Amino acid sequence: MKKLFELNPALDRAALARRFAATGRVQIRDVLTEETAREILAVLTRGTPWGMAIGAGETTPQSFRMEEARTPQGQQQVNAAAMAAQEHSARGEYGFRFAHYPILTALQERWDPDGPHEVLLEHLNAPEFMALARDVTGIESLFKADGQATLFAPNHYLGRHIDSHVAEGWEVAYVLNFARDDWHPDWGGYLLFLDEDDDVVEGFRPRFNALNLFKVPQSHLVSYVPPFAPMGRIAVTGWLRSK
Repeated sequence: MKKLFELNPALDRAALARRFAATGRVQIRDVLTEETAREILAVLTRGTPWGMAIGAGETTPQSFRMEEARTPQGQQQVNAAAMAAQEHSARGEYGFRFAHYPILTALQERWDPDGPHEVLLEHLNAPEFMALARDVTGIESLFKADGQATLFAPNHYLGRHIDSHVAEGWEVAYVLNFARDDWHPDWGGYLLFLDEDDDVVEGFRPRFNALNLFKVPQSHLVSYVPPFAPMGRIAVTGWLRSK
């Protein structure tokens, strides 16, 4: 039986912890064994009913299930929401648009009981992964993870924000990347970190089998994916929580 999730035993956790302590962020390359990383990629590419996540300004973000987005009425709603996000972004306000599958919501609402996405979320909450997160971040209070599958296709982006949900126990954001091995800088989709002057101080390229961890709140964005980019920047993203 194939395993879905197995950490790379060769990770230098002490070195990763020093990097995180210095900057509040780190990219852990080859975080999983090659076999299980390929298995997760197969689940995400072939077995995920992608919907859409769209946000515009301070209004509540909208999530459209794949079944909704494929109806004529749903398509109109998606297009209207995307246009609103674009208008906010054009004014320098917060906006985003990307394909997603909300794994935690799917689990709570029993969209696919005991399916591979639920199993993946269980692994992200298992002692082995949480121990890695605590070892690298030095935050001993971390004890659970939420998660969603995300796909940044052409014309998708995530605007600048800081993830300031401290009251909800958000401590560390994570991005478990499964982008293609040859992801090119011209294709966008970079996780970029900004200083107080909005200068980019660091950026992480989408890489296959790489885990980004960064302390929140922290100003960041995912750069715009242009129309000529391939399909697509695939990841599992969410927050590691202390409550």
